[in-house]
Amino acid sequence: MRAPVRLLLPLLGVLAVLAWAATFLLNSMTRAWFERDVATRSRLAVAGARDAFAAHLASADRRRLGALLDAMSRDEHIAGAAACAPSGATLARTRTFPGGLECEVLGASVATTRDAHFSAVRDGRAVRVSIVPVMDDGDLLGRVVLVHDMTYAAHRDRAVGRLTAGMFGIVAALAALLTYLMQRFSWRSWTHELRRVLFMSRGARPERSTRGPFQPLLADVHRLVAELASDESRASSGPWTAERLQATLERSLHGEGVVVLSNREPYLHERTADGGVKVVRPASGLVTALEPVMRACSGTWIAHGSGSADRDAVDRDDRVSVPPGEDAYVLRRVWLSPEEEQGYYYGFSNEGLWPLCHAAHVRPTFRAADWQHYASVNARFAEVASREVEGSDPIVLVQDYHFALAPSLIRDRLPRATVITFWHIPWPNAERFGTCPFAKELLTGMLGSTVLGFHTQLHCNNFLESVERFLEARIDRERQAVVLGGRETLVRSYPISVEWPSEVARRVAPAADCRRSVWAELGLARDALLGVGVDRLDYTKGIVERLQAVERLLERFPRLRGRFTFVQLAAPSRSLIESYRALEANVEALAARINERYASGTYRPVVLLRANHAAEVVFRFLRAADVCYVSSLDDGMNLVAKEFVAARDDHRGVLVLSRFTGAARELREALVVNPYDLEESSGALAAAVRMRAEEQAERMRAMRASVAELNVYHWAGRMLTDAARVRRDGRLSDRLSPVLRAASEVHG
Repeated sequence: MRAPVRLLLPLLGVLAVLAWAATFLLNSMTRAWFERDVATRSRLAVAGARDAFAAHLASADRRRLGALLDAMSRDEHIAGAAACAPSGATLARTRTFPGGLECEVLGASVATTRDAHFSAVRDGRAVRVSIVPVMDDGDLLGRVVLVHDMTYAAHRDRAVGRLTAGMFGIVAALAALLTYLMQRFSWRSWTHELRRVLFMSRGARPERSTRGPFQPLLADVHRLVAELASDESRASSGPWTAERLQATLERSLHGEGVVVLSNREPYLHERTADGGVKVVRPASGLVTALEPVMRACSGTWIAHGSGSADRDAVDRDDRVSVPPGEDAYVLRRVWLSPEEEQGYYYGFSNEGLWPLCHAAHVRPTFRAADWQHYASVNARFAEVASREVEGSDPIVLVQDYHFALAPSLIRDRLPRATVITFWHIPWPNAERFGTCPFAKELLTGMLGSTVLGFHTQLHCNNFLESVERFLEARIDRERQAVVLGGRETLVRSYPISVEWPSEVARRVAPAADCRRSVWAELGLARDALLGVGVDRLDYTKGIVERLQAVERLLERFPRLRGRFTFVQLAAPSRSLIESYRALEANVEALAARINERYASGTYRPVVLLRANHAAEVVFRFLRAADVCYVSSLDDGMNLVAKEFVAARDDHRGVLVLSRFTGAARELREALVVNPYDLEESSGALAAAVRMRAEEQAERMRAMRASVAELNVYHWAGRMLTDAARVRRDGRLSDRLSPVLRAASEVHG
């Protein structure tokens, strides 16, 4: 028997076993997926009609229950539905409901307060039974039984089996062809030659004719591979802290300082009324996230100098060390003329890109003059960044929508730079993004990045769809990367977070002391209930909807009048833009109207505190609150929600959170609401203030564990680690290519 045949027969046997095992595993996994999908769809179906079920079960209205069940059974995969009383008796069922699954037969399964799911066979077909409770304030009103026809799942199982068998058949054919070609063209001798050359760099005695060309190159290759393996083995070692972030920077990026590019500066120097100068930390989610990272990593932060005394605080190179007294990193300020600030910041960035990217019902405005200022300011910041870096391959973190053009400009000046861009706001779908007259230029600028980060996978998908729609670029969906002009950009989701443990929380008094001081400051009664909101005055934050929910709360629950007070800490923002001035006036008028309706004596239901509040003041209110309401209409993440969780080391307080925030995907123990639905949001506020202390603690512990694990150091560490991996891959490829070419030349 010839050698190829001797090799092929065992290989075909192995492939047959693998095909059987793969089919079995795939069928098991797909069946489990189907069952989880059925359970989820059952819960959602009952939740969607929960109010109707609750009303009809409470009144035992069999006719309306039957009509409701018939409507649910119109789904082609639902074989029947039934409604059960808490006692286990059948109240109603559809005509197609399979026999043997009545409420009386199911027995104890319909008397518990947990979901139940199991498989069965009825009338010769496989079905999946889901039993979902209908609750009201902890009381069981009844159960809904949904029977799903799983015939389609069996069909898909068989299709998966056929597909798997076909795939392994193709693999077997290719294996046979490969075996033949290996003998035909003597690939074995070539691979033997390359293997012999590679072994030389590990200490084997080489032949005199081949030692010189390969040894130094292969030593570099082995060293880089060893570094990569070492870093991968330590990538998941323990929680992310400032110390671990520093170690990652030292190990993976050889201790190179990070250069940050942002519009907002972390510290402003402002003149006081008496002629002095005070240092102010601005209200900004970007600053909240990045400042701890810069304190951990050192480096240079480049930002627009906007404080009234900023010029007096810098040296002749426009630099100042911050934070004051710590000098952990350097702040490099860039100066803009009033015309540039109006066109670049207020115009294109905040009247154009901001409403374009937020689904908050404000029309974006794009002016050619604003675009010219935006482009020129991006070019200036890119030039400053190129001068501030050390070495030819620095790490530059470009932050947010103000600098969409900067990544490409920096890469043009520094081709070996590792540019990490993070977009802090949502990315719209391709249709909405296409309304921007400069869509192609923005995308091209951003694709100068090595790594491009968004808060959520949805925003990544929207960005890739925009690239596909408007640019001639290659998109690698498997690696989630874009190749444009020979440069590859990884597109990843990196949910941003806050510092953990919080340095601000350590400086603020315990929760009980904060509560006493806030109560005294506001003149609240001892049994008062306090709600808190913390935001810039921005139309995306849903402040109007938030105050309307407070008003609706007092309308629906009269017992809370005189007890519930909502404090809104509102930082003035972008007051030169008309839509922001209109919002400010609207919020003030709404607060005044609610107070006029429900105030009595010293009691005011709404307290509006318009100022730039220091972080310590914000944390004091967050620690004192019974409930924190985050009602954003569209938000990339919203760090106020995570700051509230970080502040509550007493494990008290309830977070009511808009489902239109990125934070809602992580803080699942919050009461998640639609802020446009005043009935739902006011009901959530009522549930929050009457929630038992034990349940508050359980929810808060779970959310604190999530924020502790996925903190801001985790966010920065993942981006830096991905950037380091791309760097090493590039260097490894650069050094391996000559080895392969030389080995091929040696072979002939």
